[in-house]
Amino acid sequence: MMNDANEISHQTKLYGFIGEFAGQSSISAVLNKKFKASNKDAMIIPMNIREDDFYFTVVNMKKSHVNGAFISSEYSSKVVDILDEASELVLKFGICDVLIRDEQRLIGDVLGTNVLIDFLRIKDVKKVALIGISPSAKAFAYLAEEFTVDYYYRDLEMLMDFTSQIQLVDADINRIADSMSIDFSSYDAVVDFSDFENFEMVEKLSAINVDMKPKKEFSALKKRSKELEQSYFGFDELLVEFGDAIFKYLEKNKHLEYDKSNMRF
Repeated sequence: MMNDANEISHQTKLYGFIGEFAGQSSISAVLNKKFKASNKDAMIIPMNIREDDFYFTVVNMKKSHVNGAFISSEYSSKVVDILDEASELVLKFGICDVLIRDEQRLIGDVLGTNVLIDFLRIKDVKKVALIGISPSAKAFAYLAEEFTVDYYYRDLEMLMDFTSQIQLVDADINRIADSMSIDFSSYDAVVDFSDFENFEMVEKLSAINVDMKPKKEFSALKKRSKELEQSYFGFDELLVEFGDAIFKYLEKNKHLEYDKSNMRF
């Protein structure tokens, strides 16, 4: 969805939101409204891209008029090998959710982890149960120094390896499995980056439960949160926060220099 004016000049900075179901998310509408409110000559367009077409689409951005892209979570690991330059976090954890084009070079970074941490900080979260050992879980564990974090996964050996990889000392690790009864009510938040198909073993959840998944993707945490009548936050519940983060990232990288008052046709 484009902004209300739908005005594009040869100066307009065009961006894409790339995802399998990008058109079903409102992130483009949220960001375009922010561009318009800030008088910025920029526009982001949702791009529904299948997995088979993802590599071709991103590689061809190098010679296109698209100046960058926000990458949906299902492709955040797949895009890394296509980048020409990457931030320290991208190189360290192998995920990327935002990129900009500098001539024919693609430069990638990670925004989502800090969006989540800022959200939890605003909610006055102190103690977190982190589920999973994915690259996103590693990035969160690495950056979330201000929180007390306990770690959960089905395989304790893999979980121990996970904590050693990010050099956590005396980490509180816990097994979570179908045969168990789990109570998360003592935590301020549950953050799920796992591939669990259900959370039926969870008898009690926290007041804040987050997994950052887009609404089209199945969320076991969302299902269990609804069953236990607790709040849930996925990607679509944090659109404003993501929109603000993308806007600030583009400004920081001097991608929003032109505004509507300087439009030249």
